[in-house]
Amino acid sequence: MERGVRTVEDVLALLDGLFAPDADRWTGDAAGWWDGFYADRNRPVPFFADKPDENLVEWLERGLIGGRRALDLGCGPGRNALYLAERGFEVDAVDLSPQAIAWARERATEAGAEVRFLCGDAFGLAGAQLTGPYDVVYDSGCFHHLPPHRRISHLALLDRVLAPGGHLALTCFAAGAMGCELSDTELYRSARLHGGLAYTPESLRRIFADLTEVELRRMHDEPEDSPHFGEAFLWAGLFRRETV
Repeated sequence: MERGVRTVEDVLALLDGLFAPDADRWTGDAAGWWDGFYADRNRPVPFFADKPDENLVEWLERGLIGGRRALDLGCGPGRNALYLAERGFEVDAVDLSPQAIAWARERATEAGAEVRFLCGDAFGLAGAQLTGPYDVVYDSGCFHHLPPHRRISHLALLDRVLAPGGHLALTCFAAGAMGCELSDTELYRSARLHGGLAYTPESLRRIFADLTEVELRRMHDEPEDSPHFGEAFLWAGLFRRETV
């Protein structure tokens, strides 16, 4: 008989375990699952292409985001991290998958870009190395793979590392277009994330209510030959932490 729960982190870890049997979950051996996902670099996965998100490019060109330091959460093969570095940011990038980080480092070497890549859980040991403050925290597809209780961890990380006046920029599955639309309660009953969670504008505004919405729109659908990545089934959201 175990009675080991005594902290919030203990509760979060216990809830992580509920999703452990599911192959598409954040928890359990998620690093192993994502390693398998990234192992075949020739798979026809749109975001394997070495090009940045169209919304990130647009927001930088419009001057909506700026600053000196950036964090890329769930960086994958590093396409957005490299773009931010090329635009003059000092970039930290973190991902669970050693395969993804290895691929990202190769791309950085080829491009001559300087990025500090960290392999591990952004809410665990890897996250402890994220010192901040960051002027931009970019999350392209990490957020919608989190189980509901890990939104708490996501918000706590933002609270710790996002600079006053800094921006959270993210893309995530749009309800009605892509992703699972089960309620949070039903997700725990099924113990699955069903490939990723869909969000409505209202749910995103509620979750990030402590930040100021700058823009929330659907990502523009970019053709295959575009220099930018874009899929219309994703939200592109930009939120600002106010200076107090």
